[in-house]
Amino acid sequence: LTPASKKPLSTCVCQCCPMPKTQKGKKIPAPAPYEDPRKVAKAETPAGPVWEAKKRNFSIGGDIQPRRDLSRYVRWPKYIRIQRQRKILYERLKVPPSINQFTNSLDKNVSISLFKLLHKYRPEDKAEKKARLKALAEKREAGEEEDTKKKPIYIKFGLNHISKLCEQKKAQLVVIAHDVDPIELVVWLPAVCRKMDIPYCIVKSKSRLGALVHKKTATALAMVSVRPEDRHEFSQLVTSIRQQYNENAKQIERTWGGGIMGVKSQAAAAKMQRAIEKEAAKKALM
Repeated sequence: LTPASKKPLSTCVCQCCPMPKTQKGKKIPAPAPYEDPRKVAKAETPAGPVWEAKKRNFSIGGDIQPRRDLSRYVRWPKYIRIQRQRKILYERLKVPPSINQFTNSLDKNVSISLFKLLHKYRPEDKAEKKARLKALAEKREAGEEEDTKKKPIYIKFGLNHISKLCEQKKAQLVVIAHDVDPIELVVWLPAVCRKMDIPYCIVKSKSRLGALVHKKTATALAMVSVRPEDRHEFSQLVTSIRQQYNENAKQIERTWGGGIMGVKSQAAAAKMQRAIEKEAAKKALM
């Protein structure tokens, strides 16, 4: 350092000045050609799941879209739309008692025993009728005596036939389907049965009644008589049916149906009712 500036002199680059000596360190050995297994750290096991979550891309040409319930957007056939709208209208509008009575179907246990009994009195189908007429013709041709037996006891069906049986008081039990369309075909039949004091019942459904008489559908069936072995069972059925329908006529004639509003309408009405109650409570405190 010079006495005036006390600053370090710059390093001399000329050959006259001796170069500073470098310190000699320890010799470092060359690395081994293989890794020491003791020093090698164990491979880290992944802490997450085996299969990592991959974000899906649902854009065009990307991943397959998930299944969705598209029934809301389906253009259903017209008959399905009509029957659904009709069901909603029957719930919303006030339904008169004469139509509402068809929602009151027969009790399940009584219905099971009724259909078991009706099954015994099914009318003959085309094949059975053909075989019977063929056997009768063969007997006539052979000159044998014909069996002069009474007519076999079968279920009576057909609306005009049943209405005549009711007017003549020959029917002992009338079974009406609950889903006849149009309803005007049978809407008068319960009133006729009540007036003539004939036990009647409303069951589900016209397809079940139709199956009993070898048809697609049947609006109503009637029983004129039963065999001696089934009289006790038939009388029990008639008693229980009378209690539910014939003896309950006043209540059936006065009970209106429908008037059930939708979820949104019920929520709005409830909200309005709460507001009215709140206002009334405020006036009571004043």
